[in-house]
Amino acid sequence: MFQHMFSSMNDMLDQIIEQYEGAGAKEKQHYEEQMEELKKVSDTFIEQWLEFEEKFAVFKEQQCDLATAPKPQIEAAEKSLPAPSAVPCNLADLEIPNELAAIISKGQGYYKLFMFSQAAVQFQTAILQSPECNLARLFLGMTQMHLQNWNEAQRHFQLLIALTDFPKWLAMGYNALGCIQAVHMNLAQAEQLFMKAYDVCPSFKDPLNNLKSCQETPKQLSLYFGSTELCCL
Repeated sequence: MFQHMFSSMNDMLDQIIEQYEGAGAKEKQHYEEQMEELKKVSDTFIEQWLEFEEKFAVFKEQQCDLATAPKPQIEAAEKSLPAPSAVPCNLADLEIPNELAAIISKGQGYYKLFMFSQAAVQFQTAILQSPECNLARLFLGMTQMHLQNWNEAQRHFQLLIALTDFPKWLAMGYNALGCIQAVHMNLAQAEQLFMKAYDVCPSFKDPLNNLKSCQETPKQLSLYFGSTELCCL
């Protein structure tokens, strides 16, 4: 049903785009009104989808709480985290306080829809309520990378590295910091950070790809800062 709806909306938008430039003033006004209506429908759908995601996440967490009484928060969070490493994790890496679950879930929804400004608001709210929540800080850092707010992203990844013991998240932090240095053409520091990321978690491939890009094509950098790793969380 939704696929058909969005297919029809795309067809309508294609027709408007095709005819807009050659249209008169009145026709352009009509097309703009149509586009505004299409945008309203799209925004409504997105809000309903995010509401569904929040309800679904809360329900799954409640079910997990009932099934795993000894460590409900930790085990619920593990289902949405990358594969565990042999190195012990700080509890802050795995615990998601109940009051933050809905906020983080909404932020993840915006993030997966590439609505990074809206996602940043949710993750910043989570951080203000619980500064030790490393999951929210990781997402906020990645969101700021997408927004090209390099200084803010750097600050959050430096804090993440100081707070986390989780090898994959440490590697993602060092790798993102390396990308920021590379963007500013500080390639020697970038390469050191990429190597540190690889040493911490060799299964995370982005640092080696970035290192290769710095060494082989420094004038046309192609950088991977780990964002896709979060799309499956």
